[in-house]
Formats: sequence, C-alpha cells, structure tokens
Amino acid sequence: MPVLSSPASGYVGSLQCAECHVDEHAAWSQDWHARALSEARPEWVVGDFTNTHYQGTSSEAWMTRRDTHSFMRTRGPTGALADYPVDWVVGGKRMQDPITHLPDGRWQVLPIYFHVTGHGEWVDYSESKQGALTPEHPFFWTNWQRNAQHACLDCHVTGLDTHYDRQRHQWSTGFADAGVACESCHGPGSRHVETQLARDIVQPAKLAPAKGLAVCGQCHGPHRTLFPLLDAPHHFKPGDRYEDSYQPMVVLLDEERSGDFFDDGRPKTSSFEYQALIQSRCFLQGGATCLTCHSAPHAQHGANELRGTAGSASCQGCHAKETAEGSRHTHHASAGAPDCVACHMPPTVTGVLDSFADHAIDVPVPRNTVKHGIPNACNACHTHAQASPEAMDAALAKWWPRAKTRQARRTRLADALAVKTAADSRPALEQVVADTKEAPSLRGAAARLLAQRFRRDAVPALKAALVTARDSGLRSDLVSALASTGVREVADVLAPLLDDSSLWVRQAAAIALAGAGDARGTRVLESLASDSASEGLPVPHIVLGQLALRRGDLATGTRQLERSLDLQPYNTSVLVLLADAYARQGDMSRARERLDEALRFDPQNRGARQRMNLLQRGPGR
Repeated sequence: MPVLSSPASGYVGSLQCAECHVDEHAAWSQDWHARALSEARPEWVVGDFTNTHYQGTSSEAWMTRRDTHSFMRTRGPTGALADYPVDWVVGGKRMQDPITHLPDGRWQVLPIYFHVTGHGEWVDYSESKQGALTPEHPFFWTNWQRNAQHACLDCHVTGLDTHYDRQRHQWSTGFADAGVACESCHGPGSRHVETQLARDIVQPAKLAPAKGLAVCGQCHGPHRTLFPLLDAPHHFKPGDRYEDSYQPMVVLLDEERSGDFFDDGRPKTSSFEYQALIQSRCFLQGGATCLTCHSAPHAQHGANELRGTAGSASCQGCHAKETAEGSRHTHHASAGAPDCVACHMPPTVTGVLDSFADHAIDVPVPRNTVKHGIPNACNACHTHAQASPEAMDAALAKWWPRAKTRQARRTRLADALAVKTAADSRPALEQVVADTKEAPSLRGAAARLLAQRFRRDAVPALKAALVTARDSGLRSDLVSALASTGVREVADVLAPLLDDSSLWVRQAAAIALAGAGDARGTRVLESLASDSASEGLPVPHIVLGQLALRRGDLATGTRQLERSLDLQPYNTSVLVLLADAYARQGDMSRARERLDEALRFDPQNRGARQRMNLLQRGPGR
C-alpha cells in the first residue's frame, strides 16, 4: 500500500484527541462515522472474498483472499482481466465499496460492491443506475468519474490533502484520519492541542443553527465547491458558513436536469439530506437542524445517531398539540402510524439499494402522484388495490380539511419544475421565484428553469426577485439565470453585484458581464485572478484565457489557462482548448502533451481523440 502524505495543515488526528477525551474517542470508534473509510484489513472487510464470483450484464468479477489480503479480478481499461488488490473499503453498514490504488497514485472504486443490508451479495450499483458499462463509459471503474480522491475522500476522510504532479502525472494523498473523525466536526485541532482552551475548538451544538447545520451539510448533500479539490487551505472547516464554500446541487446539474430529485423539488436519492432539510418548514420556520433529531457520533444514541426514538420525541418540542392528540390527529390506530415519521418522513428516498426517510418533512400530496408520478407517504403504507392515490387524496380532504392549503406548496412546485408540464410552467415558476417564504434553493432552481424555458419573457420576474434576494446562493442563481436569457439589457442589473459580499455572486456577475463584452466584468475577473484571497479560483483564469484567445492574444490565453490547470488539472475541456491554442502557435509537442493529459482523465473524450488522431496523421494526411 502506498505511503500516505501529510494531512492538511492544522489537523492532528483523532489519537491526539483521545489523550484527553478518552470516553468520546472510544464511543466514536464504535460508530459508523469512524468506518467511513477503513484499511482493507480482515476485521473491516465485510464482503465475501472466499473465491466468490459475480456476473452482471456488462461486468464480471472474481473475489479472492490470499492470507489477509483481498483481491478482485476484473477487466481493466483495455478489457484484459487482472487482479486488483483491495487497499481500502468505504462504509460497511449498508453497502461496502472496495478501493484499489493504481500505479499513478489514483484511488479507484472497484466495480462490484457488497450489499450488506440486502441479501449479503455482490452488486454492480453503477451498472444498475447507468446501464451497461464498457471502458468507454464515464462510469467504468477505471475512469475519472469513479476516482475516489475526486468523488469520495473529501467526505470519507478527515483533513484531506491531495496533490497532482502535472509533470510526472502522479497523485499523492494525505489525511489525518481515515473516516469521519473528531476534526471533521470540531475543526482542525492543532491550536486546541497547544492551548487546551475551549475557544480554540469548535462545538457544533453551540454554533448558530445555520453554521451547525453546515457541519453535517458539508457531507450530507452533493454540492459545487467554490475552490477546487486540490486547494486544501480553502476546504470547508467547521464554524465556516456553508455558503462561503458550497452551493448545494438542487434539481439541476449545471444546466442539465438531475435524476436525483422528484418533480416537486424533493431529493429522491439518499445523501441529499441537506438539500431536503433546508426546504422543510421545520428548518425554514422552526430553525431545525440535524442536531435537533440526531446526536454526535460519540454520544449515546439509538440507530442512525437518533436522540432516543424517532418521530414524536423529536417533533413534540414544536408540535406538542398534535403529539398529545395522538390518533385523533393521525386518524390511524395501528401501532406505528401515530409516529410523525410515518406520514411526514416516509421511506421514499432510495440510497444504493435501500430506502431512507424523506428529510423534506412535509405533508402527503397524493395528487402529485396522480399528475406527476411522485410517491406519497399514504401509499408507502397503503398498497392494496383500493388505496389508490385518488382515494388517499379524498381521505386526506375528509380528515384534514386544511390539507389542501398545506399541499398547495408542493403542487405548485411540481407544476413549476416538472418536465412534462414545462410548456405551461411559466406562471408556477414565476410564483415560486417571487415567493420570499419559499426555500431559496428551490427559488434558485425555478429561476434557472424559468430562464431556460422562457428566455426574454423571464427577465422581469428574475429582476424583481434579485431586488429582495438576501440569500447569496439565490443571488448567484438569479445572476446565472439572467445571463442565460441572452438579453443584453440585464447588464446594468448585474453590474452592482460586482461588489456583492459573496465571492460566488461577484464571480458569477463578472463572468456574465465579461462574456457579454462588458469591460466592467473583465476588470473584476482580472482582480479575482490576481488578488491573494481569490487567485486560487480556476474559473476567472479560464474565462480570461478564453477572452484572450478570442481576441488573438495567444500568449495571455495560454498563460491563464495553464494557471487554471495548476489549480484544477483534471479539467479536460481546458486541456483540449489549450491543445488548440498551442497548435495555433505551431507548438505541436505541447498540443500533444495537453491532449494526452485530457485522455488520462477521460480516455473517451471525443474532442481530444479527434485532435490526437489529426496530430498523429500529420499535416495534409
């Protein structure tokens, strides 16, 4: 197993914490957070490696063990069979994913996972989600999409510090602890170890609600990061504001529709708990966070770090009347039904091959099942033929006459966000964008869809929302939406945001204005690319490089693009663009080097392959 490099600055590791916090460390070590990543020692490997065979539609593997080492024999990037050592394992509570090290220092997730909570069998989860996987597919196990440093380690280790040597094409990786350890939640501990002062360590329970939620949200919700993977000094740390580091992925993935959300904006895939909770009324009106229901991994708790039992025990603080009413409120007499979770957090969320509770915490809306195919809590339990969604809707109206008022929010969201109602969605989208009581994340998604679908007609509603948008993520989404309309008159609306308090918003406004030829945006991009606090952002360098190439300044263009690759070397689009720039200058050697690097990260990149073929054939051939 390759030697690990040093952890990120300031991290000391959980063994240092254990010197003073013996009981907490002992309790944490028995929690699954500690096993988020483990060395592949026999005591941590739960999969059956005793000469086991798996056959999928497009994948096949043989699992074996030699002494204490586990191996997976499967097809590599050329299609040839080879034995790959299992060096680490991810998780093990529900699913365990094996990881192997490749010679260039990459950590790659092997193709077959062990489904612990299923029938104790091997599965190809990626194949089940993506379809047949050949080496040309982005999610084939040796390709970049399955790289653990890029996709897994930031949330599965503590104090991650990853580096890539562009000249040697070699990765190195360091961290303080494998797993989610003390400093993942309490922040880097070096100062606290030195002073022993409480003020020099973070206590999540004592943070303001938004910052407390961010501690869990850093991992429990896919997000875009402001600074890139390799920039350890700018990684989120407990006590930071979520919005200074991240923007949660909601409904859209870049400009494409995400498959991880229902049409009413609720996540349908596990690990999106942050996105779900921040759109709940429990958070928006009641200030609920993860710690409202869950305790720390080192504290006494029930399953899944719950404080005592699920449901009523957590909800009654705000909903004492409903809790006291019991079956008079629920209208259900069965033992499990009076629990709040059954109706307000149904198991409609899938994760790998298991089901999980919906953390959006809302009322059932069977009408959305009828119109949009969105599952509802009633039919999660009532599955017999007579219990149609229509029948459940009628029962809800009878038992809870005010239900339709509560349901109106989700019906409007579904009508706004659904693809099949897109042509008629403008009124619903505009209502969502304008609703200051709606979750900012959903307003932002609605704003981007409004701009995509209705272009110029979307501008008035977007401009109006921008005037009152206090959430920086929403402002950033509104800027992107306005820019995507292609309407030049929005420039003066965006210009004031060049001085916004949020770096996300300043960057978005500068990109939009510079792309439209507005010198104000270019000046801010130049400032972002040179100021010490923001120089590590790759996007300003990329946009400045593109603008320089567009005006024929090849030297400046290549310099800016190369700088962006120092920060984010796996950006294949930039590598291909640089190859074109070098080719225009007659530097075919460097053009070939950049294409070769693009193909290291994405072997099937069409643009890189086409250009490499042209270079190999030579001029005039």
